Amino acid sequence: MNEYILEMKDITKEFPGVKALDNVNFKVRRGEIHCLVGENGAGKSTLMKVLSGVYPHGSYKGDIILNGETQKFRHITDSENAGIGIIYQELALIPELSIYENVFFGHEIRNGITIDWNKTISEAAKVLSKVRLQANLSTQVKNLGVGTQQLVEIAKALSKNVQLLILDEPTAALNEDDSQNLLLLLKELKSQGVTCIMVSHKLKEVNAIADTITVLRDGATICSMDASSQEISEREIIKNMVGREIENIYPKRENVDIGDVCFQIDDWTVEDPEKGRVILENINLNVRKGEIVGLQGLMGAGRTEFALSVFGNVPHYRIKSGKLTLEGKAVSFASPRDAINAGVAYVSEDRKGSGLILIQDIKYNISLANLAKLTRGIAINENQEIVEANAFKDSINIKTPSVQQLVGNLSGGNQQKVQLAKWMYVHPKVLILDEPTRGIDVGAKYEIYTLMNQLVESGMSILMISSELSEILGMSDRLYVMSEGKIAGELSRAEASEEAVMILATKS
Repeated sequence: MNEYILEMKDITKEFPGVKALDNVNFKVRRGEIHCLVGENGAGKSTLMKVLSGVYPHGSYKGDIILNGETQKFRHITDSENAGIGIIYQELALIPELSIYENVFFGHEIRNGITIDWNKTISEAAKVLSKVRLQANLSTQVKNLGVGTQQLVEIAKALSKNVQLLILDEPTAALNEDDSQNLLLLLKELKSQGVTCIMVSHKLKEVNAIADTITVLRDGATICSMDASSQEISEREIIKNMVGREIENIYPKRENVDIGDVCFQIDDWTVEDPEKGRVILENINLNVRKGEIVGLQGLMGAGRTEFALSVFGNVPHYRIKSGKLTLEGKAVSFASPRDAINAGVAYVSEDRKGSGLILIQDIKYNISLANLAKLTRGIAINENQEIVEANAFKDSINIKTPSVQQLVGNLSGGNQQKVQLAKWMYVHPKVLILDEPTRGIDVGAKYEIYTLMNQLVESGMSILMISSELSEILGMSDRLYVMSEGKIAGELSRAEASEEAVMILATKS
């Protein structure tokens, strides 16, 4: 039997004005966990879409050889029939359907022309046991946590007798416990004979699980490293990913000049009318001019709810009490527009869902929050809009051939830069960053951290919410820790450590 279950030879894929893949060669051994890494825009997702038939044969150059036979997938169904399953970061489940209905959705078990529900349920139970999911199979998927939904998605792939399982950023939206559970599951699937390809930006997870690591950069294969027989350092992976050494992923600030309090929140108590309970209680915090303040806490602590309630009370929480002060003056925001006009901006954690309009181009998205600057009468000065967008493209290194490129066609890191540019264009005094580097690679993270330093050096104040503890510790001048809707404590840079933060985060 061939040692390699998969060989992709000289794969070249072009889009208008962009060569996304340039003679990529990629080989996967049978029964291994193979991690594919690279910067946003390196071509990882494009390569997997070629492999899975999303980009059909004829739309690219090169050969796909699976189990020793050359494949010509015209559709994703063809790759599934050949034993390939792919799970994207955005899960393809139907929220209103039950677990067992989702597992066999699209390849239902039939008895004649009708669906055999008894056999569907029994077969779903068998495949769910492989992913160690114990749940009521009649539960609607919308009532499951993200980590459990991920297991249902994997079970769905396994129900199609998958030999090669592709996971694209599978832990991006998971908490640490669910992430560890998923990594353990992949090792179990490996022991059952399933070969896995995992695309990930989380290098600690890559090192923990990979047998082989392949690096793509600018649409080309840089190297493949054997991680089963030797330890591959994160530094070596990063060097191959970005083409240079990054000595310190959290860049040092050149000029630390922290001024007076710019933004202050006192006794902030908020109720969720739908849940009928208080979700934030007596929050007190402040951010000084030229300061990065971190806001940490476990999932469900109330960090995003706090940010949304401050930023014009989105989505209509009931503010029971509290006071906002901006540059010494009391303010109140009835809507996000009020917050923007006052000088407060919010970069959403969900860039695709609420941060950007993916079917519009870059220049449209950048100018969206400050159209008044470009409007004369009822007309928008489109030439000026292009000039302004190009200035951001160059200054923050948005990788695109044109600012008229649709945002939906950009990599995650470049989408995030567009979202940042949108809010920089309104020239805020206070910038709230909610998970600013979620789902982006180490090179793009470094660029965003550098940009954050530049913004506070220019006098802006930043409140940064992040689930990555190392990021909070690496970038914050000071930080607050939330637990169960309350501020559990405040730590200076000198006091802050992983242990100190976790003690406060688990405080009830």
